[in-house]
Amino acid sequence: MVQAAAHNNAEWCAAMSRSHGVEGAFGPQIWAAPSRTPLFHPDAVTLVPGADGTALAARIDTTRPGASVKDSFADLDLRAAGFHLLFEAQWIHRPPRAPSAPPKLHWTVADDPDTLRAWALAWDDGEGNADLFRPELLDDPATFVLAGHTADGRVAAGAVASRSRRVVGVSNVFARGGDPDVAWPVVLDALHTLFPALPVVGYEQGEDLAAAVRHGFEPVGPLRIWLHGR
Repeated sequence: MVQAAAHNNAEWCAAMSRSHGVEGAFGPQIWAAPSRTPLFHPDAVTLVPGADGTALAARIDTTRPGASVKDSFADLDLRAAGFHLLFEAQWIHRPPRAPSAPPKLHWTVADDPDTLRAWALAWDDGEGNADLFRPELLDDPATFVLAGHTADGRVAAGAVASRSRRVVGVSNVFARGGDPDVAWPVVLDALHTLFPALPVVGYEQGEDLAAAVRHGFEPVGPLRIWLHGR
């Protein structure tokens, strides 16, 4: 399941990078992009345990600040290549079933630039990064931007779903006001409706991990994010 989650996450990183004009490539051990990927997204993702860290570092641009690696199996040591450990997290898995709590919001899939923009502004909550989600992302057939709406139509919660062959990945889970217990029921309702037979995977840490566990996920393995430079 960790390997399926890692590959799914790499596919999502590839889709987000393509929407910014960055074309990465999949190899037997890693997905990597030769130029800087969008904010919050790694330049490389390991796909199998025991990936070659030296070969990985050679495939990404470490001459500019901000290069990062998603060490999907928490088994690399990239310090000799100039990286330091940014954070650790846990892959999570939930079997395909309906949410345990009924959603308080109704949901839609953002399917045009205006609805994507409304979602991005709600996700960003004034941090100045809403432009990360570009209209080109809507061209990816495996990406679903899920928006939970209040009765008056405002986007109050949401997530991104990334469909692959064995699983559906979920990322960027948010709720206005910061309560993940508001977000998860509507996100899981959408996922169960759209992909009733697919397990759900993702990764979280800290309080967000605890919230995911409350909503039926289980941790299935560690990952690390490495950042180049200081």
